[in-house]
Amino acid sequence: MSGSSNPEILNIDEAAQLLGVSVKTFNKVLHSESIPARKIGREWKFSRQALIDWVGSGSSKQFYRESAGSDAGRDALPQKRTAGWSLELD
Repeated sequence: MSGSSNPEILNIDEAAQLLGVSVKTFNKVLHSESIPARKIGREWKFSRQALIDWVGSGSSKQFYRESAGSDAGRDALPQKRTAGWSLELD
């Protein structure tokens, strides 16, 4: 799609904009999650559709289950702290 305002291959700035986050936040997630990406030379490249599919395949329940850790036990309720308030999951 040459000349398109929605290119299929994105750089890091365009990928962050697509997901609606800052480049700094996107970069943190890039290095801690399994975002579909390729590093070509010094630059990261992203498929627009692969990013959309990656976001769509996520589950907040999976995040909270994984963050509880194996030491938490099955009956323990994991807690998350965000900006001064805590969230208890049931």
